[in-house]
Amino acid sequence: MGVHAYSSGLGVIQVCWIIFIVVWLVGAISTKRTIYRESSAERARYWLVLLIGYFLVIKSSGLPAPFDWLVIPHTTLSAWVGVFLCVSGLVFAIWARVILGRNWSGVITLKEGHELIERGPYRVVRHPIYTGILAMFAGTAIAMGYFGGCLGLLLVFLSFWLKLKREEDLMLKHFPDKYAVYQRRVKRLIPFLV
Repeated sequence: MGVHAYSSGLGVIQVCWIIFIVVWLVGAISTKRTIYRESSAERARYWLVLLIGYFLVIKSSGLPAPFDWLVIPHTTLSAWVGVFLCVSGLVFAIWARVILGRNWSGVITLKEGHELIERGPYRVVRHPIYTGILAMFAGTAIAMGYFGGCLGLLLVFLSFWLKLKREEDLMLKHFPDKYAVYQRRVKRLIPFLV
């Protein structure tokens, strides 16, 4: 594979992550007032797993064996599959973030006048921001190609799974009838599957 295609693919993925961070920081400025927020101890359970997963995806090439084992060859195809997943995930996550609007929070909260959003990407999956971010991590792990990155992707998935279970418990308490119907109709993370 040409080094240029691989480098270009990684460059596009880096730009996707920069765009994601900027959009999230700008979007965090205008959210509704919080009426409930999970404790720091509750948040630490999934954040620690997320940080370890992130580190493994991003830094596997510099870690000792077996984390630095190349399990997905650096080919033009793997680079561009990674780019496709990362760009698609970015677009999906931003779309979900825009639709969620001022109800958004990076931690488990209830906002003043909290709404149950069921339109846009929320018609496809109940947690489309996580779906988009997972696609971005999957694209990054595929493009990087290391065993540690694949393991990191599983940890990121586990982190989101732990977090969404707590979010759904909160939504069921706040919207007992509507959310139960929504859960039966729409999958959590992967359309028609999970």
